[in-house]
Amino acid sequence: MARQRCHPHGPLLLLLLAAALAGAPPGGLYSPGDPLVLLQVDTLESRVLNSSSAWLVEFYASWCGHCVHFAPTWRALAADIQEWSPAVNLGVLDCADIANQKMCGKFGITGFPTLKFFKAFSKSPEDGMKIFHPGDSIQNLRQSIITNLEMHKETWPPACPPLEPASVEEIQGFFQTNNVTYLALIFETSDSFLGREVTLDMLQYENVAVRRVLSSEEELVKKYGVTAFPSSFLLIKNGTFSRIPVQMEARSFYTHFLRRLPGVTRGPYAPTRAPDMRIKTTPTPRRAADRSKVYMTDLESALHYALRVEVARFSVLTGERVRALKDFVAVLAKYFPGRPFVRNFLRSVDRWLRNVRESSIPYSALELVLTNRKEGQAPAVLSNNVTWVGCQGSEPHFRGYPCSLWTLFHLLTVQATRHRRLGTGPLEVLGAMRSYVQSFFGCRECAQHFEGMAAESMDKVRSVNEAALWLWSRHNRVNARLAGTETEDPQFPKLQWPPPELCPLCHGVVNRRHVWDEAAVLRFLKAHFSPANIFLDYTEPERALVVRRSREAKEGAGEWAMGDGEEREEEEEEEERGEGEEDGEERRPGKPEGAGVGMEVGGSERRGILGPRKPSIVRMNPKMQELEEDIVDLDSFSELHYKSKALKAAAANKGRRLSKRDTIPLLLADNSHEAFDYAAAWERLRRRGLGSKQLIGALEEDEGDALRRNHWFRMLGVGFSRLDVSLCIILYFLSSMCLLGMYTFFRMRTRHRKGRPGFPTA
Repeated sequence: MARQRCHPHGPLLLLLLAAALAGAPPGGLYSPGDPLVLLQVDTLESRVLNSSSAWLVEFYASWCGHCVHFAPTWRALAADIQEWSPAVNLGVLDCADIANQKMCGKFGITGFPTLKFFKAFSKSPEDGMKIFHPGDSIQNLRQSIITNLEMHKETWPPACPPLEPASVEEIQGFFQTNNVTYLALIFETSDSFLGREVTLDMLQYENVAVRRVLSSEEELVKKYGVTAFPSSFLLIKNGTFSRIPVQMEARSFYTHFLRRLPGVTRGPYAPTRAPDMRIKTTPTPRRAADRSKVYMTDLESALHYALRVEVARFSVLTGERVRALKDFVAVLAKYFPGRPFVRNFLRSVDRWLRNVRESSIPYSALELVLTNRKEGQAPAVLSNNVTWVGCQGSEPHFRGYPCSLWTLFHLLTVQATRHRRLGTGPLEVLGAMRSYVQSFFGCRECAQHFEGMAAESMDKVRSVNEAALWLWSRHNRVNARLAGTETEDPQFPKLQWPPPELCPLCHGVVNRRHVWDEAAVLRFLKAHFSPANIFLDYTEPERALVVRRSREAKEGAGEWAMGDGEEREEEEEEEERGEGEEDGEERRPGKPEGAGVGMEVGGSERRGILGPRKPSIVRMNPKMQELEEDIVDLDSFSELHYKSKALKAAAANKGRRLSKRDTIPLLLADNSHEAFDYAAAWERLRRRGLGSKQLIGALEEDEGDALRRNHWFRMLGVGFSRLDVSLCIILYFLSSMCLLGMYTFFRMRTRHRKGRPGFPTA
């Protein structure tokens, strides 16, 4: 292997890279060192509305690929026109920040990035005008700003100089009415922006003025002997004038010459900086992740962000967006292999949407369903925490939501291949994904690219297996398109997936060219996106959500505020500990509290909240990948455990708080008419030195075994009566005895022959 040589300036490059990273934005695409204003929810309206300056604000999402592409252009534009302040200011607002979500909705932001121009003294968010910029350059954006500045009529920004062409009368009496030493005349055609750009560039400089003169102003053109456009002449207060000597008739040469004139000084205006507007962020600790796994917290975060952030940007959903939302939620309710409370949540939202007959839905009405504020219903929970594990990036603006959305739809396409008895159509999941991306996905350029791929070949998909492979191949196409761009996380390069180390059989070589084995890829997709490969690391424990929901149901609380913070969770932890002591729960010495059967696997013990591991189709054992035929039955098994048992228990114990002993029946299947004597079971296990968590785990294991036995017994006993089964057992016994007798007979005969004379012996 060849030995790599160190770069001679390696240490210096590392230092420069470290310095660049140190100045990187803490929570978005921009930093306080950029020559623009970092706006927040509490400063947007106060800075932009009723301002004496015009404002151009970029509303962006830090995860949006097009926003990442556009950020260098916007940053360069801010540096290019920073001398135009205070006539016009540039600002940014990160709509990916949950705190800014409602403010972005208030300003009518439906896609990213969105540029809105606010005239001076604008009164309301509706006064902002969108500036469309598909692939705009800095020059085009700069000219768009000038065009919008000239739209001021009654409320001209006080600091902005006049931009309209000068007349003969104005030039003749200019020095009598203005106290300046120099006047620069820029002769240009009517479609040129050069004169206006130089005028704004010299805005912050005193003792000099700039005016543009059109080529149609024949008297002035003739007076100064102008023969080429553009060209510039300098008039001095003493009556002399001369052509400005520059190497090129361009903006930068003009401004450089004028700023170096004797007596020209910078005025009192300061550059547009806002060191006091730092974004308040806290560093997120790195979470250990295995790329061979799928993490439930990524999936639940994608659901929360899609339904409560992306959809929330539209105050009223109409037409195609209503249909897209219904299809999206219907697919989620049908195929999402989540925790029981999340599945209940999706089903409740799906039922509500199916019952809505109107062609438009106010988001305020949908929000009541998404926040689950109704009392008396089965526990239906979707956490509002956004936690990326498998989709975490090296920086906050890398990966995150787009990664989790891809993962979610890969999972749904694979789940559809296992539910053929439900009448799955080949385009059911892909169609829902296409509609959602087109109607709600914030990165509009990304949505257009996906729509282009869908229009090209999605209608050619003929089976659910082809649907899973179609999505896989298009995801790889997107990775190839974005590899090496600004959106690529340097620690997570956009490679073709799956890599050989995850699926060696997926790769092959034909005529020295790489080829995919699609049959192996399909097997890998079904294994990787199987419920058996979903892990609950870093998910918020369901037990905390159950306690919170039960408390509000009992106290008659109105709005259920999910994710109230660590203080609320610590109170719940103390309450659970107190209840365990009252019930006489014993803690085994030398073992942390909550360890053992009741602990959720893989990090759910964070923040001190522990809960029993409830039966779920989400398996922790990778060996269960081979038991794919049990998945549907386990779905129904989970449903039996988590229906209205909690509310019934709360109603029966209305006068007191539910303890751990009261929650034990929640883990029992509702397929028996006999009441469970949990007191006797509790006492039996206490004699064996076990506590509540071990009791819950034992009940789960016993019921899981019973369910599997019943499941296989039902399969083996189809079409047979008890008499038939009994006869089969008797025949099996008689045949066994016959074989045993034959074996004994031949063995004795063999020994007898060995004892005869002349019989060959060894």
